[in-house]
Amino acid sequence: MYRLVFTQVLRRFDAEAVHHLTVSALALLARLPLLKRLLHRAFAPHDPALRMTAFGVHFPGPLGLAAGFDKDAACAEGVAALGFGHVEVGTITAHGQPGNPRPRLFRLVRERAVINRMGFNNAGAAAAARRLSRTRGVPVVIGVNIGKTKVVPESEAVADYVAAARQLAPMADYLVVNVSSPNTPGLRNLQAVELLRPLLTAVKEVADGTPRRTPLLVKIAPDLADEDVDAVADLAVELGLDGIIATNTTIRHGGETGGLSGRPLKARSLEVLRRLRGKAGDRLTLVSAGGVEDADDVWERILAGATLVQGYTGWIYGGPLWASRIHRQLSRRVRRHGMSSIAEAVGRTACTRS
Repeated sequence: MYRLVFTQVLRRFDAEAVHHLTVSALALLARLPLLKRLLHRAFAPHDPALRMTAFGVHFPGPLGLAAGFDKDAACAEGVAALGFGHVEVGTITAHGQPGNPRPRLFRLVRERAVINRMGFNNAGAAAAARRLSRTRGVPVVIGVNIGKTKVVPESEAVADYVAAARQLAPMADYLVVNVSSPNTPGLRNLQAVELLRPLLTAVKEVADGTPRRTPLLVKIAPDLADEDVDAVADLAVELGLDGIIATNTTIRHGGETGGLSGRPLKARSLEVLRRLRGKAGDRLTLVSAGGVEDADDVWERILAGATLVQGYTGWIYGGPLWASRIHRQLSRRVRRHGMSSIAEAVGRTACTRS
């Protein structure tokens, strides 16, 4: 049914307009306690075999929503009610900004992909912190993804990230430093270890100083050279980070300017995951994102070493109950393999390098 609706209706409308309409609908759902709880009971993952624990946080299922959808922390509870095991909000910057000029979001239906050049459009850290401070009506793990304000020069990037972290880290179940979006000029330069070290050190000090100590991860691009992936893994271990999210969108494509997500990213994302697992072993929690379309993809990422998996473009093409459907399929797969928990599958096909 959803495929027919998407093909005949949704794809005929501007992609960003549909996005905003969906966010508004889910934000409304989040304000309807009874409906929200009923949907959560029906579609959220409740099977104990799917529970994951990562960096001290308990997740009801391994598949979560990647950053980029709920940019202002407006609808996380609505998203969770549809079956996601966690929701990563953002990217949120210290100061609100409009992002890049429209049009800036493009579907590639045949490739089951999306190109975006949104540019961290959001209302800023203070507005998001107010939303995140509200009591949650249904259980939902919320990660907060932070990035650099566009007008802030590279020389002041550390202070800008720290300003966002101070407001948002106390509200987050985990915090993510995004240095890998291709849509903020110069941002990816911060992935270089000599620039990344002081940035992560400063943000980690803020995260460590929250009442419950907020876990800290860094999100990297698929376009890093293999030796740079290794260098980031070494740095993350050295600094005592909790994990790495791999990967963001890629600029290696022939379409509109911006970052490409979806099916074309699948192979490289899996390759980076395997490299990180080989380099860091189980010293870091790895979160795999990029090209995740179905339960087979989630299972493959877990076997390769991911504790958690994220999707976004797959949800666009898979429909509202995409995550719920995948979690049900994973439940059956865990039992078919004679496991008591999906955590037993993490890293089964991984090889560790020194």
